[in-house]
Amino acid sequence: MKFVVIGGSGLIGGKVVNLLRAAGHDVVPASPATGVNAVTGEGLAEALAGAHVVVDVANSPSFEDTAVLEFFRASAGNLVAAARDAGVAHLVALSVVGADRLPDSGYLRAKIAQEDAISAGGVPFTIVRATQFYEFSHAIAQAGLDGDTVRLPPALFQPVAADDVAATVADVAQAAPVNGIVELAGPEPVRMDEHIRRFLAARQDTEPVQDVTTDPHARYFGAELDDTSLTPGPGARIGAVHFVDWLGKH
Repeated sequence: MKFVVIGGSGLIGGKVVNLLRAAGHDVVPASPATGVNAVTGEGLAEALAGAHVVVDVANSPSFEDTAVLEFFRASAGNLVAAARDAGVAHLVALSVVGADRLPDSGYLRAKIAQEDAISAGGVPFTIVRATQFYEFSHAIAQAGLDGDTVRLPPALFQPVAADDVAATVADVAQAAPVNGIVELAGPEPVRMDEHIRRFLAARQDTEPVQDVTTDPHARYFGAELDDTSLTPGPGARIGAVHFVDWLGKH
């Protein structure tokens, strides 16, 4: 089977490409670097010709509200149209657990716009909503930076390893479309402020800011959180990699 991975050179995309190839599939990694641009539509028709499954794990280069919304609206619209024209049997897209619960976040509003375009596009689909990656811990700390302090809420979340995200996306892509959502979370719920304290303590040699202040009203990419905002619902898939083991390898 032919698989096309949009964003196939990124953190998740590269891993998905390798997993699908290891499973014996013909896999085309697609990105602007290979002449395929989902935002402009350039190269999409050619890349998707003969494809059975398309996987979209591309991310916006900007998280600014207007820019990220334009990115996901354009890329999802172009991708759905090209997939429909090519007769693609399954469109898989990566999204975020809790995206529909945090409309104050410009990034998550954009992910919902992407999900809506895919679900209404007429192509059989599966949306994989994953929790925050361990690999984004530094970005979370930087987003909460206030002077010399990282200010974060004590809200529960359930971060997951990028390897587990890629494995789930690859598994879903090889299965029948569910025309709905599959959730994925890490094995351990933890409070966001405490998670970042652990991360920074383990990275003392490379992370100069160590003071994490707990602030229930601190915003996460524009949204105020509670314990249900970023946690998965019943039936979510659970990743295998624990944070302490991930830290030991990174």
